[in-house]
Amino acid sequence: MPRLNIIGVDKSFDGNEVLHNIYLETADGELVVVLGPSGCGKSTLLRLIAGLEEADCGEIWIGNRRVDRLSPRKRNVALVFQNYALYPHMTVEKNLAFPLRIGGIPRKEIRERVLSTATLLGLSDKLDSHPAALSGGQRQRVALGRAIIRQPDLYLLDEPLSNLDADLRTRMRRELVEIQKKLGTTTVHVTHDQTEALTMADRLVVMESGRIRQIGTVDDVYNRPADIFVASFIGTPKINLVGGWVEDNLIRPFKISSVFVPSDYRSRAVTVGIRPEDIIITEDGEYTGVVKRSEYLGDRAVIAVDYLKNELILLAAPGQFSQGDTLSFTIRTDKLHLFDKETGRCPTN
Repeated sequence: MPRLNIIGVDKSFDGNEVLHNIYLETADGELVVVLGPSGCGKSTLLRLIAGLEEADCGEIWIGNRRVDRLSPRKRNVALVFQNYALYPHMTVEKNLAFPLRIGGIPRKEIRERVLSTATLLGLSDKLDSHPAALSGGQRQRVALGRAIIRQPDLYLLDEPLSNLDADLRTRMRRELVEIQKKLGTTTVHVTHDQTEALTMADRLVVMESGRIRQIGTVDDVYNRPADIFVASFIGTPKINLVGGWVEDNLIRPFKISSVFVPSDYRSRAVTVGIRPEDIIITEDGEYTGVVKRSEYLGDRAVIAVDYLKNELILLAAPGQFSQGDTLSFTIRTDKLHLFDKETGRCPTN
């Protein structure tokens, strides 16, 4: 299936820069998830690809066609929104058939494609129903079906699961991935939900303030974050960030060997990043802290520990510690993250 290639795209509204110097190339049939906070430019990026907005500069290619100069209709992309956008007076069958009818597709082919799409989405028994009679998940499947039935070169999904409750969202995540793999069509999925991103993406694009901060596999982005923003945005509970410095061949305030600092790194000030799951509570731990608070989460507790006036978040067994308790811990140094104090970037990236 055609690839998407975005080359040096900028976009501003009324003088306010929304996207800056965007470069992104997908692989054939890849599911790329664009993750970032509200207002970072994710939806604007989709609208530029679909042709609903015009880029200030740069190029957008789908396969071997440059499409940023084409009308939306000629780009052969399908955009699925979070609000379903179904026609309430039409049955499921007519909602699915509508894009083909306005495209002049013969009636027999429309019927065949409606049936095959409904079967793929588990909607065969709902073809005579109206949207009001469907659940939220079924309505979202119909919206997805209207995109699938067109057989586009590219799918664009703009937070399609955000209106669903938690249980349904989990099921729909799995279904979307399964459908995308069956179709094999390159897909760009936008979300602000990190769980959604981590569980769905072949590759992850992390955005902030109109800029791409990192592109990589889920493992790359989680375990090798490019900067403090990426490290902080992904992971629950959030990563611990501690102001540190290099002294006597050690990274302080911990006593960690400075072999983790690149030999050509000149700054003495660093920010040390440690994920809660990489702090191990043990009786013979190298470090000691005092519990400030504990939050019960059923299968585990999230506890805050004071270590040399730094607050560290750790994971423990429920009821294992209470406020005021002293505990010992060690740190998985192979999972340590270091960031430049001034730039926030990882010096090894």
